[in-house]
Amino acid sequence: MQLALTPIFLLSGLAALLNVFSTRLGRISDQVDKLAGEPSKRPQQLARLRLRSRYLDIAVLLAACAGGLTCGAALTLFVGEIKAGGAGRLLFALFGGALGCAIAALGAFSLEIILAGRGVREKADGDDR
Repeated sequence: MQLALTPIFLLSGLAALLNVFSTRLGRISDQVDKLAGEPSKRPQQLARLRLRSRYLDIAVLLAACAGGLTCGAALTLFVGEIKAGGAGRLLFALFGGALGCAIAALGAFSLEIILAGRGVREKADGDDR
């Protein structure tokens, strides 16, 4: 039972990440709505927002995949205990896949954050001129 806690902690961390991702996506949506009334600079900003939303889509899909693999890893732990057999390879594949997806989701999220920061700096530079 103690061994099953590791995937469960990862699952709760992934849920927190998905919450952050959805909040970021909501902010992007608000900015798109705001840009609908400002035709200047609009195409460039909308292109950046579109790219940011794509990175967030990738991050959400990878985090959801990591969550599914984590659930599979936890299930394997329980089934392995019941059978007292060699579920090690399957567990390694599921949990390793979940960790890989989580790392990739964080990478996609990092790219989105970089784009967001770049947009903020460009907006600040434009206001100074």
